[in-house]
Amino acid sequence: MPKGEMKKPLLLCSGDPESPLPDPGVPAVGILGTGDFSRSLAARLVASGHRVVVGSRNPRRGGRGLFPAAVEVTSQQEAAAHADVLFVALFPEHYSTLAGLRGALAGKVLVDVSNAAELGRGRPSNAEQLADLFPESDVVKAFNVISAWALLAGPRDGSRQVLICSNSGRAKNVIMELSRSMGFVPMDAGRLSSARDVEDAPLRLFPSWRGPVLCALGLFLFFYTYNFVRGVLLPYLVKGQNLFYRLPVETVNSALPAVALEMLALVYLPGLLAALLQLRRGTKYQRFPDWLDRWLCQRKQLGLVSFFCAALHAVYSLCLPMRRSARYRLLNAAYKQVQDKVENSWVEEEVWRMELYLSFGILALGVMALLAITSLPSVGNALTWREFTFIQSRLGYVALTIATLHVLTFGWNRAFDRAQYALYLPPSFVLELPLPCTVLLGRLGLTLPCAARRLARIRRGWESGRHLRFQPPSEAGNGDAPEDVSDGGGNPAMFV
Repeated sequence: MPKGEMKKPLLLCSGDPESPLPDPGVPAVGILGTGDFSRSLAARLVASGHRVVVGSRNPRRGGRGLFPAAVEVTSQQEAAAHADVLFVALFPEHYSTLAGLRGALAGKVLVDVSNAAELGRGRPSNAEQLADLFPESDVVKAFNVISAWALLAGPRDGSRQVLICSNSGRAKNVIMELSRSMGFVPMDAGRLSSARDVEDAPLRLFPSWRGPVLCALGLFLFFYTYNFVRGVLLPYLVKGQNLFYRLPVETVNSALPAVALEMLALVYLPGLLAALLQLRRGTKYQRFPDWLDRWLCQRKQLGLVSFFCAALHAVYSLCLPMRRSARYRLLNAAYKQVQDKVENSWVEEEVWRMELYLSFGILALGVMALLAITSLPSVGNALTWREFTFIQSRLGYVALTIATLHVLTFGWNRAFDRAQYALYLPPSFVLELPLPCTVLLGRLGLTLPCAARRLARIRRGWESGRHLRFQPPSEAGNGDAPEDVSDGGGNPAMFV
């Protein structure tokens, strides 16, 4: 096709008739390949106002009807000639078929969108192989973490980030601007040597969930084994009672709330440790240890796993009366009352304990559900930062407090009953309480004026041992002189 004809409106015999026709003066963006990703990418580019030309090895059978009407499907040679930025939407094993385009692609930006076939391979990345095939082109690794569905549906939630790496700063900036125009958020991943990690990213299975899930499984195995030994195995060995029927439901249900409470405490413990480190160091400008950084980044996953265990506990608890064993025990208790001529088995203390226990459990599950829902990006994006932090921080501690009260009312005064300590093994709820109680007491300690005041100053940039002048935001620009105070260690400072 002559070069001048590229400025005519691009129409196909089929496609979306509502697709907007881009300005003919806009530089064309090329796509080499006509697969699913190519079609989705072309649709997103057209919707973003770009002029798109798709290069196919066989334009007559290149799936013209599957592309929007504003997209021109032509030969690979024509696409390479009329576009300065070209997406290589081919499988890596087909890169060699583009060798004849080496001259036409010289000096142009090639965007490699492929992924690795498997993790942990030793050979160079696909982008580096493409760069070796076209040494005179600027190769950029990008858009491989974006699925074809995300391109069609538009950038939403977790599908907004685009990892970009290249040895050419100019080419990297071009693709960053292009991704922004499509509604995505570009993330600079460094030089092209980082392409292997970028290509491996879509193949990793829940990388940020591995630690929280393993932690939950470890806690579950611990509490399940402990309840099995204490409530099933020891009665069988000591008294000859056969209680193995408890293993599928009752023992599982006794472990789930323990895991939920411990995981919820682990959500807020790293923030507490970070605050204590800042208080000790007297500055916020020192990096946290790597283990604490990773812990802080996984709080969302820890919270969602906690909510999952709490929801399972609620379902298991609702199903407890449906078990055949529960019915037999109820009938036996009624028969024993008749035999013993007991007219009233009402125990006021037990009634109040159970009422409070259930009430705290329902409230805790409700607040945890609110925390889980607002952690979703689609919901969190609709909240202001103040609203989000209020729910995730203030209500989070409310949930932890109510869940702890739920366990305390379950235990009631049995923690002080010597009969509950079979072979010196305490009830499982006694093992659940130290961690959440420590977190709550630590948070309470940070609200004390001496700690809260110093922490607020540190987080506003004050550093121990350095002279800084702080001015309240309400007084900024009104000409009032800030007030001199001391940090308690003889170091003058200004603070809000």
